[in-house]
Amino acid sequence: MAIEPGAATALDERVSVDGRVALCVSRFYERLADALEQGAREALAEAGVSEIDRHTVPGAFELPLAAKYAAESGRYVAVVCLGAVIRGDTDHYQYVCAEAARGISQVQLLTGVPVGFGLLTVDTIEQARERVKGGSKRDTGRHAVAAVLASLAIRRELSERPRTPDDVGAPQSSEAGSRASGKPAGFAV
Repeated sequence: MAIEPGAATALDERVSVDGRVALCVSRFYERLADALEQGAREALAEAGVSEIDRHTVPGAFELPLAAKYAAESGRYVAVVCLGAVIRGDTDHYQYVCAEAARGISQVQLLTGVPVGFGLLTVDTIEQARERVKGGSKRDTGRHAVAAVLASLAIRRELSERPRTPDDVGAPQSSEAGSRASGKPAGFAV
């Protein structure tokens, strides 16, 4: 049986969002940015999120820093990055895509704040239009929200479930000090 791409991106019903969400939006392709943002806002509204702040940057390369500022501010339970990079005739596309992806991922790993990746990396404007609100393929803004909701649900599940000594990875006496911070032994950031 074939699985449809994006089949697992329905909004996660396990989580209710208690707090603000930041949208960090690259405005380089304004119409695409507007459509991505519309999809993200609709998904957030469906999840009951009414407190949404929007922070704009000129291009995708600036998204990681905007996301880092938002995540480190303590104001947001999640951040969603939105924008588009369309391949041109030079290597610029590869560098921008790689660094934006790496930076956005790094923000959530370093801060613990879920960051949705709603950055289109496509060959043509037509491919981009197919992947935004109203497009024929998928709504990438909505999918980025679904990703942060899933991360928030996992965090909530783990924080609400009591930890027992039988849990795999439970601190042993030699590891207790390193685990007091909640980080696995030998985990460095």
